Amino acid sequence: MWLLDQWAERHILDAQRKGVFEDLPGAGQPLDLDDDSQVPPELRAGFRLLKNAGCLPPELEYRKEALSLSNLLQHIQQDHPDYLALSHRLALLELKLRQAGLSSEFLHHEYAGKLLNKLTEE
Repeated sequence: MWLLDQWAERHILDAQRKGVFEDLPGAGQPLDLDDDSQVPPELRAGFRLLKNAGCLPPELEYRKEALSLSNLLQHIQQDHPDYLALSHRLALLELKLRQAGLSSEFLHHEYAGKLLNKLTEE
């Protein structure tokens, strides 16, 4: 993701030099990083409680596990005794993510390639 970071940093620095960030509303005020205005009021207390306890929603837990499995599978040989079991577990997690309405493209690194192509076109 370093390429995306460099690209974003370059655009931010260009905008700073042009003065785009001058006189923005709320300048000098602290950011509210716990903004839960998009969460329905009846769910806010529960979400805050889970967040403070360090719990993630099941879909994010699946995503986190799928990323670690994908990374592990990239670093072991296909003839490794656990490769098949790990592959099946990853496929199951990918199915659960899709059933939850989440994209699983991040597992196949297709997005990174498309983004790299788009950035090199500029």
